[in-house]
Amino acid sequence: ISNRQAAALQEVLKREIGTPIHVAVAMRYGNPSVRSALRQLAAQGCRRILVLPLYPQYAAVTTGSTIDAVAAELMTWRWVPEIRTIHHYHDDPAYIRALAASIREVWEREGQAEKLLFSFHGIPKRYFLAGDPYFCECHKLARLTADELALPKERWQVSFQSLFGKEEWLKPYTDKTITAMARSGIRKLDVVCPGFSADCLETIEEIDEQNREIFLHAGGERYRYIPALNDRPDHIRVIADLVHRNLQGWVKMPAERDEERERREAGESRRRAEAMQAEPVLEDAGYER
Repeated sequence: ISNRQAAALQEVLKREIGTPIHVAVAMRYGNPSVRSALRQLAAQGCRRILVLPLYPQYAAVTTGSTIDAVAAELMTWRWVPEIRTIHHYHDDPAYIRALAASIREVWEREGQAEKLLFSFHGIPKRYFLAGDPYFCECHKLARLTADELALPKERWQVSFQSLFGKEEWLKPYTDKTITAMARSGIRKLDVVCPGFSADCLETIEEIDEQNREIFLHAGGERYRYIPALNDRPDHIRVIADLVHRNLQGWVKMPAERDEERERREAGESRRRAEAMQAEPVLEDAGYER
């Protein structure tokens, strides 16, 4: 899915931006690594790099950790490129519209459930108490999406999944929440995971499979996971617009480019470099002692 997203984004940027743009995919906790993606861009001659972690909400362990990984790799480079980073887009109006549209399309096709659950990956509560904005940004995203759907407060809920260890994490917990919903008489439940830009093992196995069993076992009748935005055209448009805004001053639009002049100047620069390389360099620059 990530490769499809990258290919679609590359196509949009190629069509809309005059300056050549290279898109590389990196996984913070997998492959291809941040290191390999950065080196790929360096090999393509990129001297300006925009880092876009595809986490709509900022958290130190996701977006912050990604920026740390980029910095750690660049510390080993002799010539560090210019860097810009995007920290979050949880309240971007176009993103909210795309997310709401994906939910609305399912409802129009298959009917609404009694409740919509926004389930986000959890983090330890102490991170939030230390100043991490993740909890607040998750709630804001859910509220804005519910508003876009004209969904009253009693029809939606926020919860947090994937906790492990013994310490307290952000609450309420997803598995306990859906169990309580089913036991309270809710028979039809829709679940969406807006913390993920692409479906993965966590959304497919934990949310769509394991939590489905929990809900049905507790008395629920219909459990429906609404997929992530993945490579939907409106999602790619959101990402492309984010990139456009954050590349300002770095790129030229097609109408602003003079490709012939750029080729001529590049050729002249190369010839000057080759001529300098061919000349002997004296220790005293040729001055007599």
